[in-house]
Order: sequence, then structure tokens, then C-alpha cells
Amino acid sequence: MTYFFQVLNGVGLGMLYFLLAVGLTIIFGLLQFVNFAHGAFFLLGAYLTYDLVERGMNLWLAMVLAAAIVAIVAGAVEALLLRKIYKLPHTFHILVTVGLALFVQELVIILWGPLGGNVAAPDGLNGVVIWGDFIYPKYRLFTIGFTATLALALYWALERTRLGAIVRAGSESADNMALLGYNTLRINTAVFAAGAGLAGLAGALATPIRGVEPFMGVEALAIAFVVVVIGGMGSYVGALVAGILVGVVQSLMATIWPEGARLMIYICMAAVIVIMPRGLFGRA
Repeated sequence: MTYFFQVLNGVGLGMLYFLLAVGLTIIFGLLQFVNFAHGAFFLLGAYLTYDLVERGMNLWLAMVLAAAIVAIVAGAVEALLLRKIYKLPHTFHILVTVGLALFVQELVIILWGPLGGNVAAPDGLNGVVIWGDFIYPKYRLFTIGFTATLALALYWALERTRLGAIVRAGSESADNMALLGYNTLRINTAVFAAGAGLAGLAGALATPIRGVEPFMGVEALAIAFVVVVIGGMGSYVGALVAGILVGVVQSLMATIWPEGARLMIYICMAAVIVIMPRGLFGRA
């Protein structure tokens, strides 16, 4: 039962990792741009949720509003700053986005302090579910169900809608999309904002589980890159499978070898790089 509990915990973590990483992988697939500020959007989503709840707002509304604000901020950053460096060497991408991440982190410390805080689970999802010998927190079960539903909705949007077809076609050839008359700049901004908004939503959903602290964005960025590398750059299915895999490995190792729980996910990443350099679902 202990291992089943940890596997379920891992699936819950993995679905949050998927939400965090899918935006990063979609942005890379469309723009060929590696965003080292992605963890900062996770951090911003978490702290905005925390702040809104502290001001008396309902947690559900706070989560939605926080994700929307993160998406708007990210869209503005992309339009005003990042699109100017897309065609520059990757070293410029790294320098600018790392600088942006550090700026957001320091801004969070200035606005909310260095100590962090906690957010209570919403009414109705406090406490645990008891099925015989099985006891599990209600909010974590909700997180698994909600993120799984959202994953299906995102897959449908990418694979079965016109907008999804445009995004997938743009990831193959942005120049051809421009020749067909599509405004690629607006598409890029919309996709970047949506990806960052998903990271912000992941941060918002994580607040009742782990609380908030100023350096959680760094950890989130590292996890996102592990998931993307294992799943394959630009692969939606890869982000989903790798997110769950990483979450389960980390959760199980927390029981078997607590000191090495985080180390094991990097060992898994190294093994995938050696055996399948493009990741589990990466394209040539």
C-alpha cells in the first residue's frame, strides 16, 4: 500500500510537471527558442495565487486569475523583448532569459519577502478520502483528475482544431506559414503566452501542496528541462509520458532512498540521452 500511495503521489507530481513542461516544449517546437525564464512564470503564478488568496479572494478564482496574468505578462515580454533576439545566436537567448528569470525572482523577494508562505486547500477539498485501507488527500486527487482532463483538452486542441493545425504547421516551417498569409508574429506571441500561462497554472495548483518560496522557479526550470529532454524536444506526448515518469521515479525514491530522490531523475535523463539522444518521442 505504501508503494501504491507513492505511485499515486508520483502521478500527481508528474501531471504538474507535464503542465510545467508542455509549454516549454511547445514554445521550442514552434519558435526553436529555449526559454530559461520558464521557471519564473511558474514562480509568478504561485506567488500571484498566494497574494490573491491573502487578500481574501477565492482560491479557484485566484488560480484562474493568476494564470491569466502570467499569460498576459509573458505575451507582453515576448512581443516587446524576446522576438527581437530569436534570430540571434543561442547564447543571446540564454543570457536574456536567464536575466529575465533572475529579475522576476528578485522582484518576488522585494514584493513578498524571502521567507515564502502557505496556502490552504480550498473548501470541500480539505482532508482525505478513505477507501478501506486507502487514505489519500482530496486535493491531490483533484489535481490528478483536473490535470488529466486538461491534458486531454490540450491534446484535442492541438490535434483536432484549426488553431492546433496552424501551430503544428508553424513548428514545421514558419516561413511557409507566412507565405500562406498567417501573421506568424501574433501566432508566436499567442503560443508563448499560452505556454507561460500553463506554467503559471502549474504554479497556482502547486501552492496548496508545497506552499511558495522565492527559489521554487529554479527547481521548476530544472524539472521542466528534465521532462522535455526525456520526452523529446517539441513532443506533446513526450512531455506527458516523461512528466509522469519523472514524478513516479521521484516519489518512489523518496521512500526507497530519500537522499537520492532528486539525483535519480537526472540519472534517468542521462540514461535516455545515452540510449535515445532525441528523447523518448523526439523527432529527427
